[in-house]
Amino acid sequence: MIKLLTILIQKYKCERKIYFSWDTASWHASKALYEKVEEVNSERYRSNNMTPLVELVPLPTGAQFLNVIESVFSGMSKAILHNSDYQSVDECTMAIDRYFYELKHSLHCKPQTRWQEDLGKERTEAVFKEENNCKDPNWR
Repeated sequence: MIKLLTILIQKYKCERKIYFSWDTASWHASKALYEKVEEVNSERYRSNNMTPLVELVPLPTGAQFLNVIESVFSGMSKAILHNSDYQSVDECTMAIDRYFYELKHSLHCKPQTRWQEDLGKERTEAVFKEENNCKDPNWR
């Protein structure tokens, strides 16, 4: 989360404020994360690095269905993880990386892989909307 925070504040330097939101998975929040947010929100850090203010907005417990990343993760899981038979972690990691590369470029590429038929067919559009239920109900 700290690495992601660091990337985002650099990428969105032109913004006044960014919101950092996540579900209540235990690995998403830590004392070190809160300390890092306090550091990057300090006047000294922000003026030296020209970075935006960071506001933490964790989702309520049991509200994973509001997390838009769940929509993307559900699509990826269905396309390349369910019923898979990868021979190694590296092979699976490469498939995940390829999936996201192809998802990003799917509008410009002719479908060539076994999972491309699922590209862009996430449960719901991956945007923040109160009525979205991004979590696949068939997944835990």
